[in-house]
Amino acid sequence: MTDILSTYVSPITQERRITTAIPGPKSVALQKRREAVVASGVASALPIFAERAHGAIVVDVDGNQFIDLGAGIGVVTIGHTDAAVIEAASKQLTELTHAMFTITPYESYVRVAELLAEHTPGDFAKKSVLLNSGAEAVENAVKIARSYTRRSGVAVLDHAYHGRTNLTMAMTFKAMPYKTGFGPLAPSVFHAPGSYPYRDGLSGADAAARTITYLEKSIGASDLACVVAEPVQGEGGFIVPADGYLVALQEWCTANGVVFIADEVQSGMARTGKYYASEHFGLVPDMIITAKGIAGGLPISAVTGRAEIMDAPHKGGLGGTFAGNPVAAAAAIAVFDEVERRNLLAEASRIESILKPALHALALKYPIIGDVRGIGAMIAIELVQHGSLTPNPAAVAAVAAYAAQHGVILLTAGTLGNVIRFLPSLVISDELLADAIGVIDDAFASL
Repeated sequence: MTDILSTYVSPITQERRITTAIPGPKSVALQKRREAVVASGVASALPIFAERAHGAIVVDVDGNQFIDLGAGIGVVTIGHTDAAVIEAASKQLTELTHAMFTITPYESYVRVAELLAEHTPGDFAKKSVLLNSGAEAVENAVKIARSYTRRSGVAVLDHAYHGRTNLTMAMTFKAMPYKTGFGPLAPSVFHAPGSYPYRDGLSGADAAARTITYLEKSIGASDLACVVAEPVQGEGGFIVPADGYLVALQEWCTANGVVFIADEVQSGMARTGKYYASEHFGLVPDMIITAKGIAGGLPISAVTGRAEIMDAPHKGGLGGTFAGNPVAAAAAIAVFDEVERRNLLAEASRIESILKPALHALALKYPIIGDVRGIGAMIAIELVQHGSLTPNPAAVAAVAAYAAQHGVILLTAGTLGNVIRFLPSLVISDELLADAIGVIDDAFASL
């Protein structure tokens, strides 16, 4: 492992260090090259170009070191360039880079499916299909639910984000930038009101009753194949539903023969202090979607569900050329091992124990922080105009820009553009978190 690391990973001290203007000269030069050849629709949040990374630090091409509180939008949950992931992927690269599982299967695909069956909620028999991305997994989950129920309707919740493909665009709540101008969108997708305690003030029971009324009156259970929900909404603003909401919704689905699908692309794989956020709510989905953090940065995703549901499609109905690629599968196995070996579930809880009190303290200093919420290493603050619930996206943009200039990578979110989300890797140190909070404090003071 040491030899592999010395070959592929340059030593990076785990500290914030800014030595040039942001962006630096090399990033400026790369931006000019980019503008000539990269489609303008591929936007970037930061004006820097990353060169390398390790742990919780990203180094740009000018040598500046940034504390990464985004982890590639929750992908490198176990840290950038994790040694076990590098070793597993490197070894696999020398043995089998591609075979296409639907032609000549291989053991690592099976092992990932075994690990998913072991770690997803529920003690019933489960099966999985491996895919490439979160959006592709969502599409396949819907396909499987439709095959099982012989129904077509798909219900999602307000503020949901499920992807950028045609079907998942239709399932995503926010129009701009995800679906504006890209229609017509896939039919038979219905948006139901969800649970947003900070803004709707409803109990879990009342919010669930509102959702169920919509499902029954606007769609009809007999036409509904599935309900797809993020246990903690991601792009929508890290919205944590009120207690009892998700279980009540699942119980209604079960009673009406509707498949309940948990989209845990962002909230799964140890992000919230449990393998899946569903566990915090006592939720046992019929199907669960995994992506992002499963393979330490390599592209792989999965749909895991009750065996009788997963077996509904005809043979040959599921798969894809690169789906469950052996290199990515080897990395995923390493990630599962690392989560256990390094007790990373506890590390997510450690991060929450530092971030939440620090952000609550900032909220006392800066009343534009209207809400602090989240679970584990999936925390957010919602910014409002002082003394109201009016969204404050301008403040979010200013804080994120200030942080970038001073060496902290922050992600924004929210349908209303007024949320800052914190998705650090689980290996980030207490010292780096404290340093980042200091920068964020200064950013609010600068407003």
